Amino acid sequence: MAAYIVRRMFLMLPTLLGILFISFVVVQFAPGGPVERVIAQLTGADTGGTSRISGGSGSDFGARPPGQVGSGGDTNSKYRGAQGLDPAFIKQLEKQFGFDKPAPERFALMVWNFARFDFGKSYFRDTSVLQLIKEKLPVSMSLGVWMTLLTYLISIPLGIRKAVADGSRFDVWTSAVIIVGYAIPGFLFAILLIILFAGGSFLNIFPLRGLTSDGWSDFPWYWKIIDYFWHLTLPLVSMALGAFATMTLLTKNSFLDEIRKQYVMTARAKGCSENQVLYGHIFRNAMLIVIAGFPGTFIHAFFSGSLLIETIFSLDGLGLLSFESILNRDYPVVFGNLFIFSLLGLAINLVSDLTYMWIDPRIDFEAREV
Repeated sequence: MAAYIVRRMFLMLPTLLGILFISFVVVQFAPGGPVERVIAQLTGADTGGTSRISGGSGSDFGARPPGQVGSGGDTNSKYRGAQGLDPAFIKQLEKQFGFDKPAPERFALMVWNFARFDFGKSYFRDTSVLQLIKEKLPVSMSLGVWMTLLTYLISIPLGIRKAVADGSRFDVWTSAVIIVGYAIPGFLFAILLIILFAGGSFLNIFPLRGLTSDGWSDFPWYWKIIDYFWHLTLPLVSMALGAFATMTLLTKNSFLDEIRKQYVMTARAKGCSENQVLYGHIFRNAMLIVIAGFPGTFIHAFFSGSLLIETIFSLDGLGLLSFESILNRDYPVVFGNLFIFSLLGLAINLVSDLTYMWIDPRIDFEAREV
């Protein structure tokens, strides 16, 4: 087991390197860039993005500015909208953003810095990338962790119950509710919840901004917990809707497949009770496919799935930070988030594999070829 874990951890290194390399190459051909972003803001031509200019960072990240194919010629001709600006100013911008170095050197420096968890400073925010991630992490962690736990704690028992009562009235009406819930987009359901319960047109029960109320640090400990979950209720319900439906049906179908197998009939013939058959024999086999979906569920909730929910409920998390950074061409933040997301995803995949063994000790990792 220890040897398998070590091998998997070593395999994370080339995987992370490959993710960064491919993303870096793609970004080289992306239109726009931080230099053009600054030029557009200075000339009044910028209509997109969300961040203001707040000074340089000296970081060595980012894309090749469009048109930068050689070292000769007029510097201003490399950038759309730069005509009339001082070439020395443009060169200063290139140096400020690290574009005075060739792409291979920028990539090598980025990898070296990332190996030390040094993500540099944001181009357009006067703070380090790591500090930005630390500030936004509690929101994304709250949404991701609690949504995943809520989904599994409800979906697995419900899926088992539906498998045992397959074809019954309970199974039919719960399936109808689940399918309808799955068909409703999460952001649309979030808007409906706001209208109904957050002062939209009917009740005003739940708050619409942040994870805590003003003065939260002065609350008693028990009221802090209540206030925290009070703010999380609507976002969690909105996010869990689609994942809840998927996990419930996955659990049901997995248990149905196992219930029909020969070993289940053998266990019943030996006199085992239904609970012994269900939880002593079927459970560990049926749960393998459910566990396999855990990394995807968590990563989706933690990162991509939270973007619209964070925006709708004014929750300043990593999803919103990444989206704004892409719009603003804030490449240190983009690549820093990408590195953190990828590393966490690989670690969760390893934990998922190890959980397989906990559920079914017959799985032998030492015998596997990684």
